[in-house]
Amino acid sequence: MIHPTTRVLAAELPGHVGESVEISGWLHRRRALKSVTFLVIRDRSGPAQVVATGAGPDLPEETVLRIRGTVTANPQAPAGVELTSPTVEVLSSLAEAPPFSLFRPTVEAALPVILDGAPVTLRHPRLSALHRITAASVGGFRATLDGLGFTEIQTPKVVSSATESGADVFALDWFGRPAYLAQSPQFFKQAMVGVFERVYETGPVFRAEPHDTARHLAQYTSLDAELGFITDHREVMAVLREVVAGMVASVAERAGAAVDLLEVKPPEVPAEIPQLHFAEAMRLLGVDEPDLAPAHERWLGEWALREHGSEFLFVVGYPMRKRPFYTHPEPGRPEYSNSFDLLFRGLELVTGGQRLHRYEDYLAALAARGEPVQPYEGYLRSFAHGMPPHGGFALGLERWTARLTGTDNVRRTTLFPRDLHRLTP
Repeated sequence: MIHPTTRVLAAELPGHVGESVEISGWLHRRRALKSVTFLVIRDRSGPAQVVATGAGPDLPEETVLRIRGTVTANPQAPAGVELTSPTVEVLSSLAEAPPFSLFRPTVEAALPVILDGAPVTLRHPRLSALHRITAASVGGFRATLDGLGFTEIQTPKVVSSATESGADVFALDWFGRPAYLAQSPQFFKQAMVGVFERVYETGPVFRAEPHDTARHLAQYTSLDAELGFITDHREVMAVLREVVAGMVASVAERAGAAVDLLEVKPPEVPAEIPQLHFAEAMRLLGVDEPDLAPAHERWLGEWALREHGSEFLFVVGYPMRKRPFYTHPEPGRPEYSNSFDLLFRGLELVTGGQRLHRYEDYLAALAARGEPVQPYEGYLRSFAHGMPPHGGFALGLERWTARLTGTDNVRRTTLFPRDLHRLTP
């Protein structure tokens, strides 16, 4: 019986010096000299150098190959080893060349070129590194909340009514009935607090807001959490602090090579993130507005770094008129709310707060805003059956990765962005 050769990853080659092995991957770079040809093979773990005598195989970059050869020590090769005496097998040839050379250390192509050719352009190590950091961030989010007794849930993305007051929705036809793409899992995660007490979800959300900026998308990934039996929003903020610290640690642990490649400077998450009331923020800024503009966020980020040495800042107590109807008012100052935003390096990254939990309070809140009860009847049913005091938060994943890595446009940290202009690829 013939046993197939076990594939070895590029990063594993140093442990196989002197052995005959098989590697597979993409032809990242080919350099032909007079008497020798160097092939750099790229797999999910990184590059491996293959040395062929003579002209070697004349193949275009990105050809998919299987190569068998002997692992030989060479201090000048990647990881100190290379594959010699190779036998090269083509697994898949190219019908079309990439829009730019993927072996060059930097990416000079414009963003539209990168996005239009995403299935191949994202193979570039600097571009894929952003998404390795994203994956590690989600891993840290999940691991932290699992450790705090949360249950992961998955909720519908097609709903019968809008979720977030003031945000536009994408309407669709649901077998002859009106329906909408979910703006958030807010209603569902609150309902599940009544079942599991602590829940979280990672999934897409949709906002039909005609923004055309470097920080907005029509579809993005939201990292949501909700927890019950709280005293107020400060307990939610404490959980969020642990989550952010867990995400930073996970990026360092799981995506260290990507961090090094992109020269990312991970932040230090303070044991207690400084906080500032919205009213005090207005005083410092010298303005009187119902919300923070991007310029205000940048100024407050600089203030937090200067005054507290922190790249993070909680702004608490946003005006009730700028928060959804389910937000709990601030005791003693009902014009303000028990809500918060977390700013990271001068950019709003997370929104959260304490929610109303009594059925009669929801009826009063809707009446005060002149909104009918009927569209929210299914949502309100949870509170008619008794719900504990609770709160939660939502973190925009692509925005997190962009800010963490210093990326200038959130589309660069999105695999296939959906925005005002883009529906493909």
